[in-house]
Amino acid sequence: MNEVVGRDDLLLLTLDTLRHDVAVELAAAGRIPNLARHLPGGVWEERHAPGSFTYASHQAMFAGFLPTPARPGPHPRLFAARFAGSESTAGRTYVFDTPDLVSGLASAGYRTVCVGGVGFFNKQGALGDVLPGMFQESHWEPAFGVASPTSFEAQVERAEQVVAALPADQRLFLFVNASALHQPNWFHLPGATAEAGDTRATHAAALEYVDRHVGRLLTAMSSRRRCFAIVCSDHGTTYGDDGYTGHRLAHEAVWTVPYAHFFLEPSA
Repeated sequence: MNEVVGRDDLLLLTLDTLRHDVAVELAAAGRIPNLARHLPGGVWEERHAPGSFTYASHQAMFAGFLPTPARPGPHPRLFAARFAGSESTAGRTYVFDTPDLVSGLASAGYRTVCVGGVGFFNKQGALGDVLPGMFQESHWEPAFGVASPTSFEAQVERAEQVVAALPADQRLFLFVNASALHQPNWFHLPGATAEAGDTRATHAAALEYVDRHVGRLLTAMSSRRRCFAIVCSDHGTTYGDDGYTGHRLAHEAVWTVPYAHFFLEPSA
């Protein structure tokens, strides 16, 4: 990462609330071709989330604690704040001296931009301003939120505008929090109704919806130079699993998340 930072643009795309099992099933069935073509070996890596809900997980990720590989370690991290005794900081780790990765990348000359999705990014109150407030530039509007059936395509359009407005020599760290997987997601499955509510099947349909538009985002991020992309879930969720519904709870479906990182080569 010490070679990547300063040379490449960076993308962190969190597919908020995406379950690992659903992501794996759809990739194997060919239902998310635009994402799957970039996954190493065509498969998601199984990892453990650093938090059980959006706010906690993103605070950890912005501190350098991305989801941890779901196998015995140690697991050196891509990014880490400098502090004595860190057992997950290695020679290949990009170490920053600020409190969080976002400001660390800004100190390294990156333009840091947030395109928010779920309520913790809506800037409509003090709590909703904490995470986007880390960035030099942040965007949120109702069209990006959980209640919008077209949230991800609206977010991608804003991301395209951000990229197009940058000087050619300006490095970019773009963070996008995709809200489409989060409840309510019933409207992504034809024939589903609000009365019937969200299900594992509507959750899967929401991922297919994201996949139909993610290519535009990846193309934009590789339009100026090579981009290092991280695509992952911040936590999963439950749909009646063992009697549980929702997240912010300690269930395997919440703690186990899909993860991938890869390079996007310049498109021109």
